[in-house]
Amino acid sequence: IYKENMKKILVLGAGQSAPFLISFLLKEAQKNEWFVTVADKDLVLAQKRLNNHPNGKAVEFDVNDENLRNELIKSADIVVNLLAPVFQYQIALDCVNHAKNLVTASYTDPRVKNLDAEMKAKNIINLNEMGLDPGIDHMSAMELVEKIKSENGEILSFYSYGSAIPKPSENLNPLGYYITWNPFNVATSGSAGAIFLENGYPKVLSQYEIFRRTWEVDVENLGSFEAYPNRDSISYIDVFGVPTVKTMVRATLRYKGYAEVFRQIIQLGMTNSTIIIPNLAKMSYQQFTEMFLPSKTTGIDVRKRTATCLGLNETGEVMKKLTWLGLFSDEIIGGNPKTAADVLVILFSKKLEMPKNQQDMVILMHEIEAKFPNGEKKKYTSTMVDYGEIDGFTAIAKTVGTPAAIAVKMILKGELTLKGVQIPTAKEIYIPVLKELQEYGLSFDLVISKQ
Repeated sequence: IYKENMKKILVLGAGQSAPFLISFLLKEAQKNEWFVTVADKDLVLAQKRLNNHPNGKAVEFDVNDENLRNELIKSADIVVNLLAPVFQYQIALDCVNHAKNLVTASYTDPRVKNLDAEMKAKNIINLNEMGLDPGIDHMSAMELVEKIKSENGEILSFYSYGSAIPKPSENLNPLGYYITWNPFNVATSGSAGAIFLENGYPKVLSQYEIFRRTWEVDVENLGSFEAYPNRDSISYIDVFGVPTVKTMVRATLRYKGYAEVFRQIIQLGMTNSTIIIPNLAKMSYQQFTEMFLPSKTTGIDVRKRTATCLGLNETGEVMKKLTWLGLFSDEIIGGNPKTAADVLVILFSKKLEMPKNQQDMVILMHEIEAKFPNGEKKKYTSTMVDYGEIDGFTAIAKTVGTPAAIAVKMILKGELTLKGVQIPTAKEIYIPVLKELQEYGLSFDLVISKQ
């Protein structure tokens, strides 16, 4: 039911993070006489997400088609960009040119920040980091930081953990992991390295070291996990306004054993996304693995030589997991991979696909230590856990999509009037959004203990 005077929402990307957001926006579209266009390179997937809804239409979309991209953005009132982060700046630039509001779930591209003055001049907002992590984590952290500051607390230590993993069960695969979001991001995770603050000193880790220097974290009622640091934690000292902090760490949680396997894949060089390798599609996975090993030794198989190269026990747990993953199989890779990371994407998509009867799980947890004027020290542990539905919306789709969708609704209804490049650390954003998230069961349990 398309009418010319309807407010029009353009959703770019219909991948694994999009279903809940699209469903939410379609319900709002019906209530408010809005119209939702979903654009994706896979037209059938975009149509599936819309499910014949009268207030929506699907468009086959190639992000590199400049004419179509501009035509779609020009005819929208607001754009939701769920495409890979590499396209964020281009979409932001188009939205500036056509004076259109924009919401994304990705970390802010540094180049986008330079568009702030132009966006304010055109009276539009570009709200980034409006998903789960980044997104809900920022908002809940800000709420907790403001609470401690209001009690005259001085924040000394700040740990923030995020995770999208399978719900604990007996039938998890050997890696304890299923792909529920962009597999390329999984294949290249940690590739930018990490920097964080520990006891007043900056610590810098390479991709390899990120997965070597993990630590154990307990989550109430769920048990023990391993954590590894995320990207740039130090910049969040300013973002969250905590200049007194001595330790500032943002990290990812995984089931124990995952990091050790991924570290070996990194050491081999398989996460490289820049070197173009010819004829990958025609190779077997065993031939692919062979490329990363030292010169061939006659009569010794690839598996044994990989173990020697990595300094691993050939019959040990890590080699068993690499074997299960398929790195030594005769199966032909297929598809259209150009780089080693592309091959991992194909392999992960097959081997780490979530089974029909399995649920995913999202964890967000903040651990903040603060001291008060009377000399007292307190530890604040704030935790949110959400589970996906069996054969329904995944927890990752719900937790990434809901904050972005709420923001779209607020902007279209004139409830959010901030302009320029924003992230959800402003009270005008996080107070109402966190309140509405509770209606969807997305709330935090806070435990305060004296130190």
